[in-house]
Amino acid sequence: MGKKLFRLVLTFLLILVIFAPSRAFGVTETYGDYSMMFSRSAGQYWTGNQVGGQWAWSPQSSTESHIYWGNPATWPPAYHERFIVVGDWVTLDGWWDNGTYYKVNTTTEWQGDFNCSTSITPLPTGGAQHYTHWTIPANGYCLFAVGTITEQSTGNVVHFQHKQTWTKSASCLNAFNPSRPCLTQSEQWSDDHGTPLTQKLARSSTIAKGIGMAWHINQTYPSNWYTDLKYNWMW
Repeated sequence: MGKKLFRLVLTFLLILVIFAPSRAFGVTETYGDYSMMFSRSAGQYWTGNQVGGQWAWSPQSSTESHIYWGNPATWPPAYHERFIVVGDWVTLDGWWDNGTYYKVNTTTEWQGDFNCSTSITPLPTGGAQHYTHWTIPANGYCLFAVGTITEQSTGNVVHFQHKQTWTKSASCLNAFNPSRPCLTQSEQWSDDHGTPLTQKLARSSTIAKGIGMAWHINQTYPSNWYTDLKYNWMW
């Protein structure tokens, strides 16, 4: 092979490596690549010309991270959630608010195909909720959980039901930023806090690879509301 032809072939191969999708070369993507949960990442989301809120991850170890959600004008907020990676799962252990901790304990959990009706497989119960896969699957999937939330300061118990779907990776943009690879979680949350077991929330939330949370949020219940990530940074 002549030197000129060799250089052309080498250049072509380098272009393939740089621009080809990571899955084509067997590179494993993780929830951490999209959520940025193990970096001190933060972001601010806006609805039109008005700030909607702010988030920030606070890694605690190689397997645990807390995320804060709140108003940037009164930062830091009391409310923050505790996520722990166990095997190939990101689990939701609970959250802090009102000067106490709220502990999640599941009694029923399963995963299935994206349609939530086929390939139903039970998941272990009796602890934190299986919130999402750590390794990003090639296809979307469904998660369902039933359990309790115990307020540690009082022992008061709330029963909950949480249904989620997670898409496979796809390209998406938002109102303020160009397109990036992203994952979308759609969820319906029900509980019996102050009511019989009733739906309290329905929304979809998109996270962007290398950026983090709240890339786009579209809430449909109990009211219609949307917001998009405008700024992101490391703290």
